[in-house]
Amino acid sequence: MTDFALYLITDRLKTGKWTIAEAVREALDGGVRAVQLREKDLTGLELYRLAIELRRITSDFDACLIINDRLDIALAAAADGIQIGVSSLPVAVVRQVVGQGKIIGYSAHSIDEALRAQADGADFVTFGPVYPTPSKDAYGAPCGVKKLSDAVSALDIPVIALGGISSMNIEEALSTNVRGIAVISAILAAVDPRIAATSLLKKIEEYAQHS
Repeated sequence: MTDFALYLITDRLKTGKWTIAEAVREALDGGVRAVQLREKDLTGLELYRLAIELRRITSDFDACLIINDRLDIALAAAADGIQIGVSSLPVAVVRQVVGQGKIIGYSAHSIDEALRAQADGADFVTFGPVYPTPSKDAYGAPCGVKKLSDAVSALDIPVIALGGISSMNIEEALSTNVRGIAVISAILAAVDPRIAATSLLKKIEEYAQHS
């Protein structure tokens, strides 16, 4: 698996003056090396075109591109993998289609769910929401760092913390020994996505050095 220390999830409605492609390029220039394309309201054609554009950009930085939920788009755009969840195709079915050459991430909201994904062949899970965040309101109350820590202990595959993580609470999330941090607003809603990405990565690196 590539470097998921800082996993950027897209939301083009949060980028302000930037297009999503511009914001992603800035974030990659700031050090991000894993991007998930997650624009659920786009048509298949719109999503495909954006995926192709992001594939070119991520390739420029030797970074990983993951497509949320859409197996067809992931394959058509030659993405590195797919992120699925409880309402997606089962992990085992996706693995049959993509083989071992693609990364499968699973969006888990409970330890039992994460364990099932691991048993079925997922390469990593995102786990959350850890903190309150509008993008994850549908999944209920935040799990908090205790459940996040329990998930890390229970799983053998990498766990990436997700949901409401910012420069203000990233160290608390990192204290659970997660493999990485997933963010949306902390980078995309920033005035300068490149600086925001660099700052978050610096905090991750400093925590790793002192832990």
